[in-house]
Amino acid sequence: MALLTEAVEVVGYESCAGLKLDAQVQLPGGATEMVVLAHGAGAGYDHANMLGISRGLAAHGFASLRFNFPFMQQGKRRVDSREVSTAAIASAVDWAHRTYPNLRLWAGGHSFGGRMASHCELDYELPIEGLVFCSFPLHPAKKPDRLRAKHLPFINKPMLFMTGTRDALADPLLLAEVVGELGDRARLRWLDTADHGYKTLQRTRLHPSDVFDELGEHLAEFVTSHDARG
Repeated sequence: MALLTEAVEVVGYESCAGLKLDAQVQLPGGATEMVVLAHGAGAGYDHANMLGISRGLAAHGFASLRFNFPFMQQGKRRVDSREVSTAAIASAVDWAHRTYPNLRLWAGGHSFGGRMASHCELDYELPIEGLVFCSFPLHPAKKPDRLRAKHLPFINKPMLFMTGTRDALADPLLLAEVVGELGDRARLRWLDTADHGYKTLQRTRLHPSDVFDELGEHLAEFVTSHDARG
């Protein structure tokens, strides 16, 4: 399968001080869907995990756009405010929408990036089909609660949660409870033996593919079922 990889720049909205955000597009031949992926709090769009997610998606026919948040673009350690983070995501979605008008868009990302994408949908009403959460950080490690999920019931679009069975930032019972309360528009898929950073236990892992291919499989199945529901 042919795969176009291209470095691009996304101009941030005014809330991002007009920064040009480094980004990369991966476009498999024949793609009809693109996922706009925001990175986590600790590493940028070119981190191995973000590359792995894009690779897993491309293997199942999904294009992707990964980009830097402003704090990462400027070399800062502290993450951006919610206002700036959501503006950056909206900027990237707008860029993808204008550049690839024939592709259906999804938004989300890894950890912090996925969580901010959920807020962005509420703030901007994005032109997307739904949201894709990779390792949604439901709570800090060893401090289980549901506070970071209190806004999710107000999102009316489809949501896919893909979380490792060993993720310390998502108590399994709590996350299952949260997703279950969202009804038919949300689905939870467990990544076999993966932790928050997608490290797996090879000796006990039962899934035949690597974790990023597994992730792509789950998204492909989710999109197919979403289309079937109309």
